[in-house]
Amino acid sequence: MSEPEEQLIERAKHDADAFGLLYERYVDRIYNYIFYRTGDSHEAEDLTARVFYRALGHMDEYRQRGAPFAAWLYRIAHNLVANWHRDRSRRRDVRLDDVMALAEKRDGPERLAEQGEEARVLLGAMSQLPAERQQLLILKFVDGMSNAEIAQVMGRSEGAIKSLYHRTLIALREELKTRGAA
Repeated sequence: MSEPEEQLIERAKHDADAFGLLYERYVDRIYNYIFYRTGDSHEAEDLTARVFYRALGHMDEYRQRGAPFAAWLYRIAHNLVANWHRDRSRRRDVRLDDVMALAEKRDGPERLAEQGEEARVLLGAMSQLPAERQQLLILKFVDGMSNAEIAQVMGRSEGAIKSLYHRTLIALREELKTRGAA
């Protein structure tokens, strides 16, 4: 039986092995989030490492305040990705090769071949949305979070997330129509 998260977090403030368990629990989710926001596997690896380095450096300051530990990690990741985008003079598109490599871990080649073009069009449309809406879609569809969990990560009410989600889907549908991919 695994140790309750609250106890693991308290131990991680003084025990590197406990922090390692938290790292193993969340590294894939944080990497996927960053990858979908940057579109670059190498940058995602680097930024993921920075998230956990920053978290480790600030574990003593972390306090349980009703939001899960994952929400704190996502906020760190969000801030690092925002800085990464701000430092770039142009917006980068998600490379299909990287998406395929990530998806290949979950699906067979036949399914990937069928979904490749659709994924390219969808990711292209998503890249045109504001960062906040991209974050919402990634948390909802890549991480499978509920609206309540997304609200905690994004620091908003559940109602605000529902409204943002609705507006995001409308904007995404419009973007797909302009691309002729409705």
